[in-house]
Amino acid sequence: MSEVVAVSSEGPTLDDAVDARFGRAAGFVLIDAAGGTRYLDNGASQAMAHGAGIETARRIAEAGATVLLTGVVGPKAAAALKSVGLAVVEGMEGRTVGQALAAYRQGKGA
Repeated sequence: MSEVVAVSSEGPTLDDAVDARFGRAAGFVLIDAAGGTRYLDNGASQAMAHGAGIETARRIAEAGATVLLTGVVGPKAAAALKSVGLAVVEGMEGRTVGQALAAYRQGKGA
C-alpha cells in the first residue's frame, strides 16, 4: 500500500492552516505518494456530541490514509487510529498543510 498522508486542515488546499484539532477538524487534505490531493470534509464529525475523534479516525482510514499529521489527538481517537495502523504525528499546528507535509517528509515531524 502506498503512503497517503492526511493533514487536519481549516480548508481544502495545501495553503490552508493545519487545524489543531483532530476529531473536530474542519476537514483533511489527503496527499498521495504522487502529490495528488483531495479534501475530506469533516462536518459530520464536527456536529457530533460525543465520539467525534473515533468517527473521524474511521473516516480517514476508510479514505485510505496511512499517516496523520495534526495538532492534538485525544486518547480514545489515538486508540482508534492505532487499531487501524495509522501513523500519527502531532504538534503540526501553526503551519500550513504544505509546510506540515514538507516537515514530515524531511523527517522533522513536530
